[in-house]
Amino acid sequence: MSVRDCFGRTYQVGPEPEALIGRSRAWMAWLPWAAMAATGVMQYGFGSLVPKLTDRGWSVGATLWLLAVWAVFQALAGFPTAYLRERGRLGPRGVMVTGAVLMLAGMVSLAHFDSYLGALLGYSVLGGTGAGLVYATCSSTVAKWFPERMAARVSFVTGAFAYGAVPFAVAFLFTPPAVALDVAAVLVGLVVAGTGLFLADPPPNWWPPEIDPQEWARDRRRSPARPTRQFSFAEAMRTGVLPLMYLVLLAASAVSLFTVTFFATLGVRLGIGLAVIAAGTAILLGANGAGRSLAIRVSERLGRRRALAAVLAAQAVGQVCLAGAAASHSVFLLLLAAILAGAGGGAFYPLFASLAREFFGDKDIAKTHAVVYSAKAFGGIIGVGLASAAVAGWGFPGVFLISGIVALGSAILGLRLRRPGHVSTLPIMYVVDTMSSLGSGGTRP
Repeated sequence: MSVRDCFGRTYQVGPEPEALIGRSRAWMAWLPWAAMAATGVMQYGFGSLVPKLTDRGWSVGATLWLLAVWAVFQALAGFPTAYLRERGRLGPRGVMVTGAVLMLAGMVSLAHFDSYLGALLGYSVLGGTGAGLVYATCSSTVAKWFPERMAARVSFVTGAFAYGAVPFAVAFLFTPPAVALDVAAVLVGLVVAGTGLFLADPPPNWWPPEIDPQEWARDRRRSPARPTRQFSFAEAMRTGVLPLMYLVLLAASAVSLFTVTFFATLGVRLGIGLAVIAAGTAILLGANGAGRSLAIRVSERLGRRRALAAVLAAQAVGQVCLAGAAASHSVFLLLLAAILAGAGGGAFYPLFASLAREFFGDKDIAKTHAVVYSAKAFGGIIGVGLASAAVAGWGFPGVFLISGIVALGSAILGLRLRRPGHVSTLPIMYVVDTMSSLGSGGTRP
């Protein structure tokens, strides 16, 4: 049954998920969650490998560029995938299996190729592309099956991308790279391909039959804030809001990637022992994933923009704590920084996805959000590749302070984000004076 709400959106109500896929739609949240938990190891586990990969004769800077290039391909692969998924031209199963094969090949390449070029092509290009395919497919599948709780469900699933990497990142600190990567590659390939075979899309504009879409649309407590109208991608660009979102995400992602990549290397430089480094890494990644999972719930109380500014400010404070830990060798500051920088460094991703939909509507949302998310590609180049040269020249304390300033700047810019199309409210005294003038027979000022 097709239903239209008061905002002009069309809903295809039903049929029941059991009639479409033979099981509850909860499966379409938990299966992507498991795939995301496996995929995140390629990004969040890499920092634990850096000290050992340099034993191959690669410099720290060259080693870190492997992850920088990986981030580029991961972010850019999401754009065509999300676009084609939104248009119904790509089903989830084939994309997930392809992503699993590419990631397995990438991790095996890093495990066994002493050639830097081989590792770059395998891990960074193939592995990054595979991770981008899986990330975009999991996010879009969840969004299609939970349209009434889209932001919260996508936030829950993407949280696994970070905290799912915790056991791998810790194991990488204590295990030879080849063994660790081989085991991780097999597990990642099996989990991603296995879950992907069970994924399916609902019909276009599908809506759960147990919820009245018209009532839901009118309930401001349940439905998200509405855009002033449906923006095309070109129109969104002309508002100036989309470029500002891109800039804020670029800065925030650069700081976040810098933190998770260099955390283990900083711990080794401080000489604090692998057990403490492992604990700090677990806290950092766990907080990152928890931040992603809880971001939407928190923003429903604070508002999206305030929540975004708060998490970016937390990331900035975390960078200052990391600078203090690097200068003083303080384990307490290091672990405190792991909490703050971790939570702040993950929570902004789902908030940007939600803001893009609430600012610009559903018309071109796949293209709009994919372009904003692609800022992570440049964030990886700056926060990983270029940052490695900065650390070599200026040291950890100075670079962490700079990253704190960048994070604080992104928080300030985040507060300037406004839903495009709203008319500014007139000052109250202007209204009172005008009404008084009209009431006494005066003219408009």
